[in-house]
Amino acid sequence: MSTIQVITKDVAPLVSADAVEALRPEAEKALSMLHDGSGAGNDFLGWVKLPCETPQSLLDDINATARSLRENCEVVVAIGIGGSYLGAKAVIEALGNSFAPYLNSGTPVLFAGQNIGEDYLYELIEYLQGKKFGIIVISKSGTTTEPAIAFRMLKELLEKQLGKAEASKRIVAITDAHRGALRQLATEEGYKTFVIADNVGGRFSVLTPVGLLPIAVAGYDIEQLIDGARLMQLEVANPSRDNIAMTYAMTRNALYRAGKKIEILVNYNPKLHYVAEWWKQLYGESEGKDHKGIFPAAVDNSTDLHSMGQWIQDGERSIFETVISVNSTVHALEIPYDDANLDGLNYIAAKRVDQVNKMAELGTRIAHVDGGVPNILITVPTINEHFLGELLYFFEAACGISGYMLGVNPFNQPGVEDYKRNMFALLAKPGYEKETEAINARLK
Repeated sequence: MSTIQVITKDVAPLVSADAVEALRPEAEKALSMLHDGSGAGNDFLGWVKLPCETPQSLLDDINATARSLRENCEVVVAIGIGGSYLGAKAVIEALGNSFAPYLNSGTPVLFAGQNIGEDYLYELIEYLQGKKFGIIVISKSGTTTEPAIAFRMLKELLEKQLGKAEASKRIVAITDAHRGALRQLATEEGYKTFVIADNVGGRFSVLTPVGLLPIAVAGYDIEQLIDGARLMQLEVANPSRDNIAMTYAMTRNALYRAGKKIEILVNYNPKLHYVAEWWKQLYGESEGKDHKGIFPAAVDNSTDLHSMGQWIQDGERSIFETVISVNSTVHALEIPYDDANLDGLNYIAAKRVDQVNKMAELGTRIAHVDGGVPNILITVPTINEHFLGELLYFFEAACGISGYMLGVNPFNQPGVEDYKRNMFALLAKPGYEKETEAINARLK
């Protein structure tokens, strides 16, 4: 049984337990649609059974490839955007040392292609000069602008350093099985490749080679990650009253229908910052359609209690909070006693730092609930690969259920294409001549 828990008592009195329970038939139907493929976007449901269907041979291949990259590279750059980088970044940041960039240990995994920042790319290239580095390039098509720019530039640098033949041994492509520019290039150049399945969308791809290879290169246990996801997959596959994915989906939809349009994901452990960034893409891209959807926001507490805390406590009552609470930290640190006590902290001397943090968390949750902010609490035993696997799959399953309950297709993203069309027109991309003419006329 999963040890992650979802506690919803603090959404009352705005939404009663009976009001949440009234949505169970909708949630059961949504869960059934995920498993029988009867809903919109059913060609992107490969993630649903993915953990239990991941073969050991694939994990062995990923681990062997990661080991080869670590042995031959001082640093590895993972190139991708959206789900092609956020999942790996979330897990690596959660498991890693907070000061890893300043430590000379392991094989750092850096990220590129998630923006079009000229200074970012310049500084990355400058950093890589003279270093033994490798590349993991992640793209179904190979033509997505942001990662394509980064890959072109880093491939050129690597080939200048090593020559094409040797450079090809340090490039791994994660791409379509048969189609696209990257698949063609990988075949021509002899890159090691892994496949992005057609039926798994980017934001649901963290448990595929897209996320698993960078995580393995960083030195973390992808088998434990998958084991946690497998446990959660089995736990939330059936419509029981203990199904925490259904509970979360039902509760957030009940709050949405009661007028709460913004969900703030809150953590009190800074290692979870990028888990929140991954969650924001997962829910924002899945639910924000047809002028519907809960807006996903996030804060890192207690840091943001000194910035966003005022707004959350006393601002417009259009929000609810979902708090991820980590029961146990990896390390232990006590606050020392000081004879002078000029800072007035002797009343908490000999207490663990995490004890103080937990009281900040509890005190804030009570204050926010009293201030009219409904609160969902998700408890996680500790931060390790297994529980991260549970948490990631839990959020994925709940997202699919919640999206169907909302009445949208959770697995497409038509709005993402709008900015691309405008960007291509402004850059005069071949094939966009009419769009270029039209947009230039608007700008006169």
